[in-house]
Amino acid sequence: MDYELGSILKFLENRSILVTGSTGFLGKMFVEKILREQPKVKRLFLLLRATDIQTATRRLHDEVIGKEVFKIVREKHGESFEAFISEKVMPVAGDIADENLGIVDSKMREEMWREITVIVNLAATTNFKARYDVALSINTLGAKNVLAFAKKCAKTDLLMHVSTAYVCGDKSGIVAEKPFHIGETLNGSTGLDIQKELSLSNETLEELRSQKATKDQEKIAMKELGLQRARMYGWPNTYVFTKALGEMLIGQFKENIPVAIVRPTIVTSTYKDPFPGWIEGIRTLDFLTVGYGKGKVSCFLGDPDCILDLIPGDMVVNAIVVAIVASANQPSLLIYHVGSSMRNPINPFELKEYGYSYFSKHPWIDKNGNPIRVTEPFVLTSMNSFRRYMNVRYVLPLKGLKLLNIICCQYFERTCAKINRDIKFALDFVDLYKTYIFFKGRFDDLNTERLRVAVREAGAEAEEFNNFDPKCIDWDDYFMNTHIPGVVKFAFK
Repeated sequence: MDYELGSILKFLENRSILVTGSTGFLGKMFVEKILREQPKVKRLFLLLRATDIQTATRRLHDEVIGKEVFKIVREKHGESFEAFISEKVMPVAGDIADENLGIVDSKMREEMWREITVIVNLAATTNFKARYDVALSINTLGAKNVLAFAKKCAKTDLLMHVSTAYVCGDKSGIVAEKPFHIGETLNGSTGLDIQKELSLSNETLEELRSQKATKDQEKIAMKELGLQRARMYGWPNTYVFTKALGEMLIGQFKENIPVAIVRPTIVTSTYKDPFPGWIEGIRTLDFLTVGYGKGKVSCFLGDPDCILDLIPGDMVVNAIVVAIVASANQPSLLIYHVGSSMRNPINPFELKEYGYSYFSKHPWIDKNGNPIRVTEPFVLTSMNSFRRYMNVRYVLPLKGLKLLNIICCQYFERTCAKINRDIKFALDFVDLYKTYIFFKGRFDDLNTERLRVAVREAGAEAEEFNNFDPKCIDWDDYFMNTHIPGVVKFAFK
């Protein structure tokens, strides 16, 4: 299928768009991009988890437009910025987990159903080890609820659902841009029934509460249930499992609603738009980089035969916008992988070099104002080598310290507890992220490449959104001058 785009700005002009997940990393960038590039958009309805409009409005200002990513839009409008936001952005109190998206204001619902023509679902809990009930309500039922809302709109040109490329699990080889079928599993097992998963989650929760489980016990049990169910059917964690289930529900119930699904890979800081290096929080593999810079990590993990699939956040947003325009009113369910593994792959060994080079030149400053000197890290190339390293470096010395603690009348009790927590955190972290660190697949992006071709052919009509080709990324320059400085600057602000 070839795309003819025409003018993206013309498509967005005078259009009302519903956005869920606008407080998230990609959500904020999407809202900012639309407001900056097409101020003539009619209105952005932002669904915010809140019980009333006052709370929703406060979240809008504190968690969305008050963030630094909006500084270009703020500078552009100057003193009229607040008036511009008031005219173009409508905070909506609700909850994606509820029917009608939890919007209790009937007048607001009716207005939205009349006006909205595009829905962008960016809402998700991205915690790999989320509580099963929470992940199901947002990632799975939330997707179905957004689709149901789209069906009530008078004219839905497109539902854009943002998922993750890693719904494929730990598949190797070329991963195709294809939708899931209801009940499909990754390991070939049978019996996956989404309604039964929802019932199991609810019954487990009720049983825990009937047994007077503490909040912590309930939390741990529901997290473990999510991981257990995900791995039973071949997914590595609760996040990607429940996102896959959400995709299944959309595919099953879409009927005549035009739907597109964008699946980004590992999303990193902005490449250049609205400015280079913006990021929010420490994301995925940045935990290792930051831990190394702080002197708490002396090794990196990675297989020289594997590929890290990274993509800057602004490239994902551009791809989303272009996919919206190209997919509007198309009958087929369209899937778009947005990543770099097919066109500009990066080897995990390179992260080690970037980290060492950067923090050698720009050492982290500790709380006492002293620079933290790093040594060149070594690379562990398998989970077995990681476990051996942890045993020799930490577990065995801890056993010796525990023995000394007994001899010294519990003098080292706090130290033992801290080391034990640190070991558990490291083991849990690597266990959750091993799928991505040692991933052996490449994401086919033929549909996304067709979007790039269409953007190039559209020329000036689409130039504001043409920056999503990973071939243009110089990874050395990006990590040394954009990404790592961005993580240091913004993730710890």
